[in-house]
Amino acid sequence: MMPRVSVFGLGKLGAPMLAVFASKGFEVIGVDKNERFVDLINQGISPVEEPQLQELISVNSERIEATIDTRAAVLDSDISFIIVPTPSGVDGLFCNDFVLAAIEEIGSALRAKDSYHLVVVTSTVMPGSTGGEIREKLEAASGRLVGDGIGLCYNPEFIALGSVVRDMLRPDMILIGESDHKAGAMLAELYRSTTESNPEFHRMNFVNAELCKISVNTFVTTKISYANMIAEFCERLDGADVDTVTHALGADTRIGKKYLKGAVAYGGPCFPRDNRAFTALGEKLGANTALAEATDKINSYQTERLLAQILLALDSRSDRVSILGLSYKPNTPVTECSQGLELVRRLSKLNVNVSVSDPVALQNADTILPNGVQAHATIKETICGSAVVVICTAWKDYASLPLLITELAPSDRPRFVIDPWRCTGVAQQIINSSDYEAAKPIETA
Repeated sequence: MMPRVSVFGLGKLGAPMLAVFASKGFEVIGVDKNERFVDLINQGISPVEEPQLQELISVNSERIEATIDTRAAVLDSDISFIIVPTPSGVDGLFCNDFVLAAIEEIGSALRAKDSYHLVVVTSTVMPGSTGGEIREKLEAASGRLVGDGIGLCYNPEFIALGSVVRDMLRPDMILIGESDHKAGAMLAELYRSTTESNPEFHRMNFVNAELCKISVNTFVTTKISYANMIAEFCERLDGADVDTVTHALGADTRIGKKYLKGAVAYGGPCFPRDNRAFTALGEKLGANTALAEATDKINSYQTERLLAQILLALDSRSDRVSILGLSYKPNTPVTECSQGLELVRRLSKLNVNVSVSDPVALQNADTILPNGVQAHATIKETICGSAVVVICTAWKDYASLPLLITELAPSDRPRFVIDPWRCTGVAQQIINSSDYEAAKPIETA
């Protein structure tokens, strides 16, 4: 008989987890303090925007329900996943307050339950958390020791916003920090029923799993910063091309191709904060964190580098700059730590006239954009009359930029395009009338 699953937290990761488990035949109960999220799930509507998510919820709605009642969800499930925020504290370390609150409620509910129950912490936590205050809180709230009818696992996801459903269905690895063999085996069996990629399973103690999670993200950010460093080399060397260099580098299996693309600074809700948390942990332990610090420093420098290119292209501050892309990456409306939004803020502070566009991230434009910045629904409206156009997010829509430029009157055409992602086929170029007539959109993968 398949275990029933409860998922605590129905946000950007919890809602997809709920839908993915349901799509594989599991009966799933979602739990959230946000009554609007609960109501939407019960109406068969996704509470967050993510590719494939609404489709999975619609097709599998008969196996999905949501509630604000923790006790009812725990008593009616066998495995509880906790996927709530762990915000960064002033010291850079993750704060477990929301996890501990969920643990206390789950533990209290378990006092009324005799059968075995597995509690899984999916939220990213600092090393020492699961086996420390999280375990202590669960045992105190439940009145039982972990292992005595209760299992505890740490099981972080390795996903990216914009591809969460795909990443959950087809992971490279399943990482399990387990309290004991029974708990880890139960969780591993669930994933064997839900994943489609034949992932590697790595089961270990709590602290190794916690360290592995933040180490993965820190290593990936190092690759991104390294590729951006190479990109600047190529800008300064005649005949050098960053894509040619990194494509060859990635062919070496010791390096690999993923995340090895020179473009803009990394952003989003995970990479910047995880890198800072790794550094903060090292400092707390007295370990050398120079590599992580350098990665963060090089990442911050990318904003300065791109801003300098923009300012050099302007004849005056009255020239208009168009920023295409406010989300930190394609296929998500999330703007947290996005390069496009940071450039908008920096240019606005310098009193530069700025216009912006994004396929999905403008829904909160009034709250995220500085006063005076013009937001437009279409690319053509955004670039019309601008001196400089900058592509900050690699949306596929932007590959058509050269063609859209040809449709503008000569007096309204930008004279300079900066394309760090090479969506249009070039990194940057001075545009003249003959370029416009010859321009054709370039298909991107």
